[in-house]
Amino acid sequence: MNVDNVSADRGPALRIPRSRGALGGLAVLLLGIWGALIPFLGPYFDFAFTPDDSWAWTSARGWLEVLPGATAVIGGLLMLTSRNRLIAGFGGWLAAAAGLWFIIGPFLTDLLNIGTLGDPVATSDLKRAALHLTFFYGLGALILFFAATSLGRLSVRTARDIAFARREVDAKAAARTDTQTAVVPEPVSTTARPATGTKPQLHKPRLGGA
Repeated sequence: MNVDNVSADRGPALRIPRSRGALGGLAVLLLGIWGALIPFLGPYFDFAFTPDDSWAWTSARGWLEVLPGATAVIGGLLMLTSRNRLIAGFGGWLAAAAGLWFIIGPFLTDLLNIGTLGDPVATSDLKRAALHLTFFYGLGALILFFAATSLGRLSVRTARDIAFARREVDAKAAARTDTQTAVVPEPVSTTARPATGTKPQLHKPRLGGA
């Protein structure tokens, strides 16, 4: 089978090495975990928005942080583990949507009536900026960057992808050939064969005394 046949086959064309989305997927996964948990863990380090109580739940936190964080985690897992181009691409788009929502969500709280964002617990402008960047805008930009980079890599079929697909197709063809050419042991006959050897001798009875 040549490369042209592999390229024409839709199935192998969708197969990619798992390492193709590994870096972007891992980065998105870790950033999503941060985004979903930092509003609850931040108060332990005096790094939070009000209410600054650990594990305090608000509707705004659910919509603006937990939801996009969980979405980014799912997208990152799909990008990290899938060998299918479509599934990995779907994970990339999920991650991109999560990153975008981290950026624009805080501006839509009043319009969508999803609660109050809260105020940054800070006494300096530098810490306020750090809180906004690490909780929302900078976090969303990083997720969006890694998602877009991975989507760009997934949209191009490189020579490495073709070689990977060709190896898989050749391996499956070899497995089928081995199965078809496997030697089947000849069944052993259970029919008894006639015994071979000398014919039995016939003894004539003696006449007279012993």
